Order: sequence, then structure tokens, then C-alpha cells
Amino acid sequence: MSTFPTARDVRTTPEGLLWEPSQRWVRGLKGDVTVVDSRHPVLVWEPGVPVPLYAFPHHEVREDLLRPAKNPPTGPSGTHTGSHVFYDLEADGRLVENAAWTFPADDLAGHIAFEWFRRVGRGLDHWYEEEEEIFIHPRDPHKRVDALPSSRHVRVGIGGTVVADTHRPVLLFETGLPTRYYIPREDVRLDLFEPTDHSTGCPYKGTATYWSWRGEADGPGVPPNIVWSYPEPLPAVGAVKDLLAFYNEAVDITVDGETLERPVTPFTETLSGRPSA
Repeated sequence: MSTFPTARDVRTTPEGLLWEPSQRWVRGLKGDVTVVDSRHPVLVWEPGVPVPLYAFPHHEVREDLLRPAKNPPTGPSGTHTGSHVFYDLEADGRLVENAAWTFPADDLAGHIAFEWFRRVGRGLDHWYEEEEEIFIHPRDPHKRVDALPSSRHVRVGIGGTVVADTHRPVLLFETGLPTRYYIPREDVRLDLFEPTDHSTGCPYKGTATYWSWRGEADGPGVPPNIVWSYPEPLPAVGAVKDLLAFYNEAVDITVDGETLERPVTPFTETLSGRPSA
């Protein structure tokens, strides 16, 4: 009889890493060179990092493209520490320093992880699960993202000015984040905002474009890029296409007459202008 992973088949290492086998076929490319081609990846969550990365058995990695790192981090570096063993990658005519590493955990011995270029600015350029390209980081199998059309009355205010008022929002429920209220453009005072060149990527929703507040002085301290939209969202959240959302952390949102408290999230410090710890 075959055995299959349970719904939450997550294991913990003595070093504090969480990991879980995945049954997805995963490939990673640098330019046109396939560096990883794995049917036995594992998802790894490092301490203090909310999103996972993949690690791969050595035999499913082009180890001939890896070299011992010339300038490995000697202490905490981003999400990794000096206890990791780092490798430089030579592929597609380029050298990428500290592009790969192994973990200081017996459970993950024989596995190699890679950085994702669109996440940290270095690493492999393109990633695929089966035949679908994914971005920024792997999707967490224990996270849901649901976009549901609604008839709730949603009103958004900035410094006393009503900037959006709708009875036809789409509510986006994403594990670990507050509900986001996506509003049709016709119901938003876009004349009070200006588009920016800022953009972000999300493996669950796609690439977002942004607007900043340019209203009157009754909205002091409003952070930039407070409004966003997904012009070409991924199919799973297609209902939010071209709708506009505001950071609950920095505006006043009223739903069916009830004013919501501003949540504290990983975005709060960034929106306040203070550097993250």
C-alpha cells in the first residue's frame, strides 16, 4: 500500500528549520540554462522568514555549475546565517555570487537551495512548477488566497476625505493578512492620486501597479504607493482585475457602517517609513 503525505506533513529540525516534501515538478533556469530539474523538491521555511524556498537533492541540480563561494557571508546575511555553506553559480556566461547554499541540518543533508532573482536581485531568473512559471518565491501549500465578489458597503477615507465608496467590492482573503477590499475604479476618487513607477510581484496574485496620494493637506503623513491594482492577475484571483485596493494599515476603512481597526502587519513599519528590524 502506498503512503502519501498528510495535509500538514511539516517536519522540524533541531536547528529550527521547517521542511516538507513536495510532489511538484520544479525547474529553475539562469538565462537559458536549466540549473535545477527536480521531481523531489522540499519546501523549507527558515526561522523568522514567512515564505518558503525550495531545496533540491544534489543529483537533480547542475552541480558542475557551482563553485565554492569566493565571498561567502560570515554572519547573518538576509535570511541566511554564516552556518550555511554557500556556492557561486557560473551559468549563461554570468557569475552569481552566493546563489546557492546548503543547510546546517542533518535532515536536509544532500539538498541545495537557490536564491530567486525577483525576490532578492540575484539567483535564478525563472522558476516553473509543472508548466506554470511562478515568481518571487514558492507558493505555500498551507496558505489560501480567495477573491470573492460582495455587496458590502465599503468606504475608504484618508485624513477625513472619502476617497472610495462602493457597494460592489471584491474581498480578498489571504492567510496571514487582513482582508483587502478591491474597489471598482468608478467608485474611487482617482483624481486624488497619481500613478507611480513602483511595482511588486506576488506568486498568488501577479504583478501590481501603484498610485500615491496627492490630495489636500488633510491627509498628512500618507505613505507613498498606498493604492494598488493587478491589471493582469493570475487566474485564481481574476475577480480583482483592474480593481483598486488600499493598505488597511494606513487608511480608514468602514464596512457596512463599522469602522475597522488599522491592523498591524509585516507592511506596517514599511508604510510608516521606519526600516524593518
